[in-house]
Amino acid sequence: MLFQEWFLKRFKATVFENELKWLKTEPVPGKVNYTVVDQMIEFVRKNKLIVRGHNIFWDDPYYVQGWLKNLTAPQLQKAIKSRIKSLMRKYKNEFFHWDVNNELIHFKFYEEKLGPNATLNMFRQVHREDPLATLFLNEYNIVERCDSNSTVDMYIDKFKELKNGGVKLAGIGLESHFDVPNPAFMRAVLDQLATLKLPIWLTEVDVKRELGPEKHALYLEQILREAYSHPSVNGIMLWTSRNAGGCYQTCLTDEKFHNLPAGDVIDKLLLKEWQTGNKHGKTNEFGSYSFQGFLGEYKVTVIYDHKIVKSYFTLGRGVDTKHITVHI
Repeated sequence: MLFQEWFLKRFKATVFENELKWLKTEPVPGKVNYTVVDQMIEFVRKNKLIVRGHNIFWDDPYYVQGWLKNLTAPQLQKAIKSRIKSLMRKYKNEFFHWDVNNELIHFKFYEEKLGPNATLNMFRQVHREDPLATLFLNEYNIVERCDSNSTVDMYIDKFKELKNGGVKLAGIGLESHFDVPNPAFMRAVLDQLATLKLPIWLTEVDVKRELGPEKHALYLEQILREAYSHPSVNGIMLWTSRNAGGCYQTCLTDEKFHNLPAGDVIDKLLLKEWQTGNKHGKTNEFGSYSFQGFLGEYKVTVIYDHKIVKSYFTLGRGVDTKHITVHI
């Protein structure tokens, strides 16, 4: 409960670390188990969160079940179709993003088994099952550092290849597992990806474990500020959940859920600097009141002639001034 309280005070979106992955939900062929996923979905619903679907497939052979590796091509195609139907029908409208085939630029398990159109066919099948699903291309070492195996040009080429194959991609997923960040390199990559005119999400942000808590805080703040300030970045997800063994790379809290330095950075940015806060004032002679605010949800309270009226609105992206009318 302590972790849930800590989490809900700060975040409105989440992602499951491993629980939705095929390796976890079907370790044995034909025995699909979504018990843990269902429990986590219930937490999401109860607290009115949004959640990314990570992931349907993973092209890294290290994370492919042994029984899948031993299938013939027709058998593997059948298993893929079953996985897609199982997920998309059970969790339709539950996940606001789907990472369809994770890290497909670095790894080629399904392509080597089924041919060069393996990923394209996955995207097509997912789209057929749920035409409204928001499909992402998720990859690492695009924005983090120079990597000859996954350059930004390779990412854009893969995006265009899928698009030319009839796939409707709705988002750019950048895992963002950093060691020492290079903000200028980040900015250049984000600028280049912005030419695709799709929302960019940093989907798994963390900083290398060996750098230690103080550097975690320093570098995490640099990463978050650079991403937050870019007009094409629509969302940032942290890969920092705690479990009995600690965290994957970066911890925000200790085991008793007291903030570590990186957690203090999150609080400084999310709870203070990047909050509009309370605004008070009187309307002008035309009954109008203006303010500047961060994107997000707002509650308005109007007091007029001994009457109190409450209203709500959402401030979203756009270059124009947003006008809200409250009827008294």
